[in-house]
Amino acid sequence: MAPNQALPHTSARPGAGRIRRSAAAVVAGLTAVTLLSACGYGSKSEDDKPNAAAPAGDSASGAKLSADTVRIGYFANLTHGTPLVGLQEGIIQKELGATQVKPQIFNAGPAEIEALNAGSIDIGWIGPSPAINGYTQSNGEALKIVSGSASGGVKLVVNPEKIPSLDDLKGKKIATPQRGNTQDVALLNYLAGKGLKVNPDTGAGDVSVLRTDNKVTPDAYSSGSIDGAWVPEPTASKLVTLGAKVLLNEKDVWPDKKFVITNIIVSQKFLKEHPDVVEAVLRGSVNTNAYIKANPDKAKATANEAIKKEAGNALPAAILDPAWADIDFLDDPLANTLQAEADHAVTAGLLKKPNLNGIYDLTLLNKVLKEKGQSPVADAGLGAK
Repeated sequence: MAPNQALPHTSARPGAGRIRRSAAAVVAGLTAVTLLSACGYGSKSEDDKPNAAAPAGDSASGAKLSADTVRIGYFANLTHGTPLVGLQEGIIQKELGATQVKPQIFNAGPAEIEALNAGSIDIGWIGPSPAINGYTQSNGEALKIVSGSASGGVKLVVNPEKIPSLDDLKGKKIATPQRGNTQDVALLNYLAGKGLKVNPDTGAGDVSVLRTDNKVTPDAYSSGSIDGAWVPEPTASKLVTLGAKVLLNEKDVWPDKKFVITNIIVSQKFLKEHPDVVEAVLRGSVNTNAYIKANPDKAKATANEAIKKEAGNALPAAILDPAWADIDFLDDPLANTLQAEADHAVTAGLLKKPNLNGIYDLTLLNKVLKEKGQSPVADAGLGAK
């Protein structure tokens, strides 16, 4: 592992076919998964494979930009609703003209960062912690954050019989999706604020933090192997349908109830060589977010259709509706909260104080917003140098 590695990663989780197992086998595998996470940089899982073409929508037509194709990475979950809707409805492809989108689905941020570094993708939707990690590990040379995408959509959900209040977390077992991921950082920081000590590497301490794939978490909860989880949507709402209770909505611990959950990042090499393509993708993202706000029910259905196409199953209304309602799709990257999340990782013991100067380049986003008569967004002093 490289010295001063930020937010150490787990390897990407096994594919869907390998996680359909009994709850007992799932629990038995948790320790092994944690051990495997010790120093991996995020190799691709079986699900992290490129698709042959964009999910749906209009095929590429019109003028071609400076690149024949643009390879876009994202997750098939609701906090990545912008690419789900924008690609499914053809909104992003429309802005790209004859430049063809080649999408790639990921299950974990480290695998997406690895793909960006390897040149397998050009642009990606991703959470703040992997973006911070990718930037700091490359000494500021790998990527830029060029836009926001979503805020909210993260909750602490628990077994109400075992954890009736936030003062009853000591001695309990709480799951997060991945060691050093955005939700893991948030939980460790929250526990530290309550005076509860947890080893950031092993997850052992006053609260046992178990790092496991979101696909596994519902089975682990049903079997009683975990007492709760700090997870993004739709996993949080899935647990509620299994009898869990929302003990804390993460937005309630943030000023103005807003914090970045999804950014858009781009390879610095691709940004330098193809700024017109990046601008077109950002224009498509801004248009998609406007479409989501103007057509919330249609957008929700479109996102669910895309999830069904990628994951094999659509979300039932009992999960989809509360999950979608808790996510705010927006263009502002909420840069001040990115710095705060980095500070939280330092507090949690997952990261040495990072230098994030230059992590943002919002030039093209603000150009698009100006064209639409909207106010520019700020980079909190962390803009391009």
